[in-house]
Amino acid sequence: MQKTKVRTFSATPRDLTMLDAVARYHGLNKSATIASLVRREFWRIFPGGTDKIRPDRGAKVESEA
Repeated sequence: MQKTKVRTFSATPRDLTMLDAVARYHGLNKSATIASLVRREFWRIFPGGTDKIRPDRGAKVESEA
């Protein structure tokens, strides 16, 4: 009996191989790696947060000026 992999997102086999490599490098699983990358990109784009997501208390926020 062949085991079937179920994915809830669209990615090429090459993308998954890259994700595996990044996850291994950081010592994380794929889910944690994706979450970490999303957080990093979010704070890069929105350093002061958004109306729904605010920086953590005590976080150093650099102005965009």
